[in-house]
Amino acid sequence: MLLARNWWAFAIRGLIAIIFGVIAIFFPATAFLSLVLVFGIFALVDGIFSIVAVFVSGAHSESWWWLVIEGAFGILIGILTLIQPAAMAFAWIFVIAAWALVTGILEIFTAIRLRKTIANEGWMIVSGVLSVLFGILVTISPQSGAFAIGLIIGIYALMFGITLLMIAFRLRKHAHRPSADTA
Repeated sequence: MLLARNWWAFAIRGLIAIIFGVIAIFFPATAFLSLVLVFGIFALVDGIFSIVAVFVSGAHSESWWWLVIEGAFGILIGILTLIQPAAMAFAWIFVIAAWALVTGILEIFTAIRLRKTIANEGWMIVSGVLSVLFGILVTISPQSGAFAIGLIIGIYALMFGITLLMIAFRLRKHAHRPSADTA
């Protein structure tokens, strides 16, 4: 599988999510606007690496356009957040919820497509389910303070990063196996 050769893109996304999560957990009381900007950078970088993973690997021939949509959505949300941070702060909670829902649904769909190619695609399903649950939680309780949102986002990003690392390690293991073409 071509995407397996570039497992590192998933690993980088996972590491960035973990770093973001740890910062948000340990510094949840930082200024609300700062957290909005950090999220904008996170969504932008995550979206870029999602698209890089597809095009660098040549996986576009394997119907990986769902990851392109996920990446484009992350880039759009990241740019909007960085251009209008004050305006986005008001809508931030709902933007994060929408991003998490879309990302989760697309990752679940991608994992279902992966089940024919690799074993244990369940890590990507777990990542998608966590994203969907997080999106629902934030939508239901938007009045949460910056402290609670920072903590929830930190936990979410940490879990999301761990699941992305798990799928990266699975892809890495798959990348080192001889393919049917070379056997």
